[in-house]
Amino acid sequence: MSNPQETHLNRARASLRQTLSWYAHLRKPKQSLSNPELAAIVKPELDLLTSTLNKLESNLIKIAVFGLVSRGKSAVLNALMGQNILQTGPLNGVTQYPRSVRWVVSEKAQVELIDTPGLDEIEGEIRAQMARDVAQQADLILFVVSGDITRTEYQALLELRKSQKPLILVFNKIDLYPDTDRRSIYKNLQQLGSANPRAKPLQPDEIVMVAAEPAAMEVRVEYPDGNVSYEWETPPPQIDELKQTILKILNREGRSLLALNALVQAREAEEAIAQKTIEQREQEAEEIIWQYTKYKSLAVGLNPVAFLDVIAGTIADLALIRSLARLYGLPMTSYQATKILRTILLSTGGLLLGELGSSFLLGVGKTATAIASGDNPVNITAFAGTAITQAGIAGYGAYAIGKAAQSYLEKGCSWGQLGASTVIQEILIQVPKDTILYRLRQELGGKFGI
Repeated sequence: MSNPQETHLNRARASLRQTLSWYAHLRKPKQSLSNPELAAIVKPELDLLTSTLNKLESNLIKIAVFGLVSRGKSAVLNALMGQNILQTGPLNGVTQYPRSVRWVVSEKAQVELIDTPGLDEIEGEIRAQMARDVAQQADLILFVVSGDITRTEYQALLELRKSQKPLILVFNKIDLYPDTDRRSIYKNLQQLGSANPRAKPLQPDEIVMVAAEPAAMEVRVEYPDGNVSYEWETPPPQIDELKQTILKILNREGRSLLALNALVQAREAEEAIAQKTIEQREQEAEEIIWQYTKYKSLAVGLNPVAFLDVIAGTIADLALIRSLARLYGLPMTSYQATKILRTILLSTGGLLLGELGSSFLLGVGKTATAIASGDNPVNITAFAGTAITQAGIAGYGAYAIGKAAQSYLEKGCSWGQLGASTVIQEILIQVPKDTILYRLRQELGGKFGI
C-alpha cells in the first residue's frame, strides 16, 4: 500500500516538471529569442518554479522563525540544534538579515531553519516585504513571543497567517513567567481579536512553551567539610516540547506539507506568468477573439443544416480557446480545450447555454425555410433574416467565450490532470482532521471547491 505522503510528493514533483516543460520556450536562451521581452519579464517566476522543484527533489523542509526584537528567536533555533551557531546577545537587533542553517533531524529529513530580524526593527515596507518573502519560502512558521502578547505582535501574527502556512506560537522565556500557561495566552489572543471575531490566528494546541536560553540561577553548594558557597549556573534549555511538536509534524505530514506549499507557490507563479503574458499580448488576443467571432458568425449564419450549425459553432469555440492558449505559450490538447469550454458554459450560467439552444431552434427553422424556399422571395427573405439573427447570437457567444477563456487562462497551467490546482485539491481532500494541514484545508478549501 502506497504512502499518501510519498504520493503527494511525487504528484507535486510531476506537476512542477510538467509546468516547467510547458515554459521551456521561455527558459532556454535560443528558444526565448523569439520573444526576449516576455522571457525577461517572467524570469523571476520561472526561477521560482525551478527553485521550488529543486526544493521538492531534495526533500528540503524550511522552517522560518519570526517575532519582535529580543524575543529570543535565535536562541530558540540554537536550542533546537543543540549548539550555539546563531549569534545571540543582550543588545537589540543582533540578527540584521535572514540567515539559514541546516538542522540534522534524521537521514530522511532535510530541514533548513531560517532566522529573521525582529519585525519591529526594519521600517515600513522593507520589513513587510522581507517577512512576505521569507514566509513564502517557508513550509512551517514559528512565531516567538515572551511575556504578554502586544497588539503589534498580534497584528504581525495576523499578517503571517495570510501566507496560509502552518504556524506554531512559541512562548519563550517561561522561566521568567512561571505563571503563564497556554490557556492564559489563548485568552489574551481572544481578547486582542475581539474587534475582529473572524480572525482566529491560533488554536490552543498550536501554542508551545519553551525556555531557549534560561537565565542563570544562584545555586547553594555544600562541601563535605561543611563550607557553603553560592555559584551561578545556567539550566539547560527547555526545548523538548517544541522539538517533539516539530518532529511529530514532520513525521506525520511533513512531505505532504512540503508538496502542498510547493504547489501553492507554483500556482501563484503560473498565474503571474499568465497575467504578464496576457498584458503583453492583449491586443493580439483581442484580434484573435474578434477574428473567431466573425468566423463563427459566418459559419453558423450561412449553414442551412440545423445540426451542423451547433457543431460548427462548437468547433469554432474550441479552435478559439486553443488559439488563445498558443498565443500565451500554453500547449493544449483538444480534450483540455473541451473541458475548459464545458467549464465556461457551466460557470456562465444559462446565457451561453441559451445561445446553443437558440442556435439549434433557429437552425431548425432556417433549415425548414431553406427546404421550402425554392424561388419564393418571401421564403428567401425569411431565411436571410433567420440567418442574420442566428449569426448575431453566435457572434456574441464566441466573443463571450473568448473573454471567459482569456480570464480562465490567466490561471496558467493549473488545470489538467497534473495541474497545480488539481493536485492541491487531491491533497486537501485526503487531509486527516488531526493534522496541522487540516487547518490549511479550512483556509484554502474555498479556492479549490472543497
